[in-house]
Amino acid sequence: MFLEIRGIKKSFGTGDSCVNVLKGLDLNIEKGEFCVLLGPSGSGKSTLLNIIGGIDGADEGSITIEGERLEDMTEKKLSLYRRKHLGYIFQMYNLIPNLTVRENIEVGAYLREQPLDVDELLHTLGLYEHQRKLPNQLSGGQQQRTAIGRAIVKNPDILLCDEPTGALDYHTSKEILKLIETVNQRYGNTIIMVTHNDAIKDMADRVVKLRDGMIRKNYRNEVKIPAIDLEW
Repeated sequence: MFLEIRGIKKSFGTGDSCVNVLKGLDLNIEKGEFCVLLGPSGSGKSTLLNIIGGIDGADEGSITIEGERLEDMTEKKLSLYRRKHLGYIFQMYNLIPNLTVRENIEVGAYLREQPLDVDELLHTLGLYEHQRKLPNQLSGGQQQRTAIGRAIVKNPDILLCDEPTGALDYHTSKEILKLIETVNQRYGNTIIMVTHNDAIKDMADRVVKLRDGMIRKNYRNEVKIPAIDLEW
């Protein structure tokens, strides 16, 4: 199994103010799978994503990726793991304002010995003709495309997406989802996406529904709907 999550628990605060955010999660995700973590605000989905990404640590349990346990890694090895194996896409684009589209994407390319071809990726992202522009000259959708390019150019094993369409309008959201779908199909990256948008689950291979820090449903879609056909 590519990604194994076993008995993950996480709480914040102490004493009377302690909140149990994750209450013993078990989950398997296969290589190349598109997995959606679905649930209302406060269900624990972003916390789980951050633990998978090595941004936060679990109180109990283990996460194993291709046989390597995250909790056994030193801080240096964990940093290397994040750099080599993970790409992050957030709701906020976090682009470097004084770098062009191309330069922002190239920042990600420096993190890997064999990055994807930047020109090919710019075409895939629909950004080739905008590659010399600065972030403040782009629309929200174009900025998010650039952020996706920066994350994907190092060809990470896992692409972690935290509400990547949260700040975008309906039409642009569908464009971004279509792009993430294309990335998954073309490059074979495992994608784990956090969302509260119920419609997005229909384009995923695996749907994991969380509520109150527990997995309530975990199933594979027998028939997926292309991102372009989603409606909400």
